[in-house]
Amino acid sequence: MTDTQIQTQPNGIHEDGSLERLTIDTIRTLSMDAVQKANSGHPGTPMALAPVGYTLWSQFLRYDPSKPDWPNRDRFVLSVGHASMLLYSLIHLAGIEEIDAAGNKTGRAALTLDDLKGFRQLASRTPGHPEYRHTTGVETTTGPLGAGCSNSVGMAIAERWLAARYNRPGFTLFDHDIYTLCGDGDMMEGVSAEAASLAGHLKLSNLCWIYDSNHISIEGGTDLAFDEDVGLRFQAYGWNVIHLDDANDTKAFAKAIETFKATDDRPTFIVVHSVIGWGSPKAGSEKAHGEPLGEDNVRATKRAYGWPEDKDFFVPDGVAAHFHDAIADRGTTLRQEWEALFEGYRGAHAELAAELDLMLKDELPQGWDADIPEFPADEKGLASRDSGGKVLNALAKRVPWLIGGSADLAPSTKTDIKGAPSFEADNYGGQNFHFGVREHGMGGVVNGMTLSHLRSYGSTFLVFADYMRAPIRLSAIMELASVWVFTHDSIGVGEDGPTHQPIEHLATLRAIPGLDTIRPGDANEVAYAWRAALEDASRPTALIFSRQALPTLDRGTYAPAEGTLKGGYVLADCDGTPDVILIGTGSELALVVKAHEALRADGVKSRVVSMPSWYRYELQSEEYKESVLPSAVPSRLAVEQAGEMGWHRYVGLKGRTVTMSTFGASAPISKLQDKYGFTVDNVVKVAREMLEKNNG
Repeated sequence: MTDTQIQTQPNGIHEDGSLERLTIDTIRTLSMDAVQKANSGHPGTPMALAPVGYTLWSQFLRYDPSKPDWPNRDRFVLSVGHASMLLYSLIHLAGIEEIDAAGNKTGRAALTLDDLKGFRQLASRTPGHPEYRHTTGVETTTGPLGAGCSNSVGMAIAERWLAARYNRPGFTLFDHDIYTLCGDGDMMEGVSAEAASLAGHLKLSNLCWIYDSNHISIEGGTDLAFDEDVGLRFQAYGWNVIHLDDANDTKAFAKAIETFKATDDRPTFIVVHSVIGWGSPKAGSEKAHGEPLGEDNVRATKRAYGWPEDKDFFVPDGVAAHFHDAIADRGTTLRQEWEALFEGYRGAHAELAAELDLMLKDELPQGWDADIPEFPADEKGLASRDSGGKVLNALAKRVPWLIGGSADLAPSTKTDIKGAPSFEADNYGGQNFHFGVREHGMGGVVNGMTLSHLRSYGSTFLVFADYMRAPIRLSAIMELASVWVFTHDSIGVGEDGPTHQPIEHLATLRAIPGLDTIRPGDANEVAYAWRAALEDASRPTALIFSRQALPTLDRGTYAPAEGTLKGGYVLADCDGTPDVILIGTGSELALVVKAHEALRADGVKSRVVSMPSWYRYELQSEEYKESVLPSAVPSRLAVEQAGEMGWHRYVGLKGRTVTMSTFGASAPISKLQDKYGFTVDNVVKVAREMLEKNNG
């Protein structure tokens, strides 16, 4: 199909009046009109890829518009999230029905024509980039390029794991595919390379990436910075690579998808060559990428399509019904067959069916926390990474879908599940994941697994949180229950030096809205931290664990560790109103307890507050927070082997901190603690100086 083949009929519709062609151009013009009305957005890619989206959805996608959360549906991920109007147009024309957070129908369409007209406007269902939970039919939040690619690998992994655990002879409950639409920007971002390498290693034949190779980026042609042969790169990753010369060739694209579905030993990468802004005066230019075409160009493009120039958001008669029916006639039947199969499965495999019911509702088995250990008082104690590993293993026995791994650091992060096999191409039922040294990719994959209802975790050293901040942030935006396990949490790393000693990382994690960052101070706080991470399936958790041993506090002398669930609590107190409040987290909690005892021995009325989670503490009532940190006590000292940023919220203008203001140094931990003042003598000294100043 080329420009010269388009001829206009007297009725304003092009000569080729087939429903296929009409639907494709409806997707194009809806996308153009929405971007133009908003005066903001990216029209070119939806225009170029409308034939791809149409063909995939109408001929292949296993999806029931009336049941958009059907567990065995195919997933469609728009990693090129800036092309959101392509997805919104598909959702609208498919007639997907809206469901709420509990999966109940609301009685309205997921996206109406008015919703498309509200593109990029406040409170609309059509934000600039697709948002999970916000718009029914959106499988994951995409925007940062490469994020959708990595999420889709997690979804493919989840399908393979679900199939391995729950499929039984005569009962194939899980056999869906994952399709990802990606572009040149995705291919330039390193996270897509990390995820693709892992997918090739795992031979995920249920995964198909469709690469829109239009050679255009915001600055101009991609040859400004990017001229590699991406197809050859993916062959090296172990993918099946298919080339499609023209995105408008729907028959050739359909054959490519058929080849994907027939491939059972590797993922598939379809290189689709397209012209961005196809049919418009800006076709093939960066001007069609990230800005509206302009009213005159919109009219010219519609004229080239043989489309009514004076009609905006025009859906010709029969188009919506044709597209909906093409999807629903296949998808509804498949969904009904699946539901009937699952009813038979309940009788044949009742225990597994009950387990699956819980998992799909994001609930936990009865007694899931029964084996969480209680740790006896021990002055020597153990590293919180070690106690964290013990708690994780206790939970994994009770919650089989609690699965994850590390970025090649499981022996150090203690996140391996003892006795469980590894998830590999020859065993998709394994619980231990080996993400390789791919922190960013690991984060995106974990989110994809969590989007498929697995309780997934990924682990690495805290300093490497910098490599995976984007997926951590996205897990918070999507309100996913992903668990991020970070160990080696401070200058306690010691000899590895400042490159491995996190300083600003706690502050940056605490700054992410909706992320529960917990830094427990002893083994029993660790137990409650893991409990907190699993109890609430509507938010992610970052667990911050130490490399060095932490004394296990005597909970007969000090307050119960259950206070961890409130984020901050009074651990040790005095009679009456305290003169000074010492606040500690993590490895510094035992330090402030010892300083408290020294102050008390000298007649100073001291209180110790353990504050492992600022996020949880801020959820408490004002009355509770006043009982922990009374406003009448201005002398407050926070002690943490990390940056000072944020602590003034709790210590106030008259308070002090013993924190880090440099990047640390390479030395044994005892030397570092002396150098930077993390000693009982120094904490007592700073506390006394503060009291003297405030009481002077």
